[in-house]
Order: sequence, then C-alpha cells, then structure tokens
Amino acid sequence: MRRVSRDWFWGRTDCLIDARAGSHRPLQMRFPADAISTDIGRQEPALRPTTPPMPDQATILRDLIDRKPQGSRDESSRRPERARTIALASGKGGVGKSCLALNLAVALAQSGKRIAVLDACLGLGNIDLLCGLNGYWNLEHVITGSRSLEQIVLSGPAGIQIVPGASALSELVNCPPPLQQSLLLELRELERRNDFLIVDTSSGIHRSVRQFATAADLVLVTTVPETTAIADAYATVKALSLPNSPPLDIVINKADSPSQAKTIAARLQQTTRTFVRNELGVAGAVSFDPAVPQSVAAREPFVLRSPNCPAATDAHQLARRVVSSFGTRLSFESYFARFAAPSQRRAA
Repeated sequence: MRRVSRDWFWGRTDCLIDARAGSHRPLQMRFPADAISTDIGRQEPALRPTTPPMPDQATILRDLIDRKPQGSRDESSRRPERARTIALASGKGGVGKSCLALNLAVALAQSGKRIAVLDACLGLGNIDLLCGLNGYWNLEHVITGSRSLEQIVLSGPAGIQIVPGASALSELVNCPPPLQQSLLLELRELERRNDFLIVDTSSGIHRSVRQFATAADLVLVTTVPETTAIADAYATVKALSLPNSPPLDIVINKADSPSQAKTIAARLQQTTRTFVRNELGVAGAVSFDPAVPQSVAAREPFVLRSPNCPAATDAHQLARRVVSSFGTRLSFESYFARFAAPSQRRAA
C-alpha cells in the first residue's frame, strides 16, 4: 500500500492511495506492422482467414443462465422480471454490515417484497446465526453435487430465504458441465421468484468481493463514524469504481446523530468526486442503538425484536429509499450471468 496521508478525510488535499485497488490505465491498441499503411499507393494485404475463437467457460455459463426452458414462449411482454440485486460491502470488518443486510432484508419483506439473502462472506458467513438458524448445508455442498439448492435454502424470519455459503459460487466454473447447468437453472428460478436479492459480501476488497459486488444492481458501502472505518470505506469505493460499475451508495451505521452522518457522507462524496472522478450516493444512516447488540445476542433481527427502536425506524427508511431508487425500470439480465462473466460485462 502506498500511503500519502490518512488525514485526507479531514480537509487535507492529499489522499489515501490503495495500490492494491489498482489504477485506470488507457488501453493501448497494438497492430501488426503490415496491418496499417500510411502509403496511399500501397495495396493493403489481404485478410487471412481465421478460425473463430472457442467460447470460454464464462461465456458458456452466461448462455446456460440465459437459455429459456423448453416450451417457453418467445414473447418479451410475458418474460418475468428478475430480482433486483443489492450487495453490501465494507472496507473494515466489524461495522455491522451483516446485521444491516439481514435487517434490511426483513424490512423489505415486511413491506410486501419477496426477498432472498445470499451469504457470500468468505468462509465466515453468519446470517443464519443472526436470525436463530443453524445451516449445516450450504452452497458448497450443492456445487459438489451432494445437495440441491432447494435442500440448502433456509426459511428465515418474515419469510425471507437464506442461501448460506454463497461464496462457493466462485468455484462454479470448475464444476462439471451437467452440474453447472443444473445449478444455474436453479439460481435463475431463485431470481424469478423473488423481488430482491441481498448479497452480504466479505469485508475488504478481495477479488471475490469485487466480483460479487460489481455484478449487483446497487452496492451499499457500509461504514461507521471511525477514522479507520471511513478510510477503508473510501478505499472500497475506489476499488469498486470501475467502468460500467453499478451505483455506489454509502450507509453510515451506528451514527450518533443525523448531522454526524450527513457530515461524514458529504466528505466521502467530495473526496470520491475529487480523486476517483465518481459520484457516490447516500442511501441513509442507522442510529447507534443499544437494541442492536441486544438483538444480536438474542439471535433475532432488531426490526422484529424492537420494532419501535430508532435503528428499526432507520432500517425501514433505508428499505423505502432502496425501493424508490430502482423505480419501475425493468431489467432482465441475470445477476448470476454477470457474476459468471464479470470481464465480459465490464468490457461491454
């Protein structure tokens, strides 16, 4: 990591630069020497016939997901709308991202939406524990062929569906083709029968985190009012600010007051606009509330255990803002298709 200063957030003109996040470089196109001629009188060489390239694994996976079931009508007006996908990310661990993901899912379900939660934390998923469940089977068992997707999905509070061990999707390209097709068809059906998919990613900016986040329709970057957490949130925003990346919104968790959250969000917005050349949205804030740790200890979402507490009120307001941000626009591209081929999506 190359570090100029950690005081960027407090008004300095320098900033924290994370070398691991990479930097944008212009694409340099190289052509053979005989492909381009500046001599007008010289005849260009004839094009040699080439063999069409073989499709790679990611392209095959996209085709499997987008393939229509047999007997389906080719009428776009009758094509079902897929679930919209919201990924939660954070630079620093311990900011309450998983707890927020679960309570956001329950708040959306209470508003009449059909919700599925993908627990994509790398080996440390705990969404099931936060809502009083114990999921032994997870998506890794589906990929190995020992269980089906229907067998590992957990029924959570307020009717939400929980898919534990979703981080195993990173190994999907290594599965035998018949198993790939079976699982991807099941995942497509999961999208069709839900209105929203909530993806709880790991903290940090690991490659798999970027893959899960950038395939979503909206990314909520979660932070708390601590200098280290805010700096790491900025590094996460920088790492996810890629060409054709989804909108990035900041969520201030455990805020002492609305004015504090507004100040932090405004400075993050200004820093992102100045140094990353990207616009950072503000999804909202969740108040610091003793009811939250109490609900974690009781293994029950705080929007159910303490529905009138300030944090629950903020979670419901966050849910309403998320729904309104999508509006009524329709989108048919599968989240799992974009996840399977992130390089093709970014190049589009």
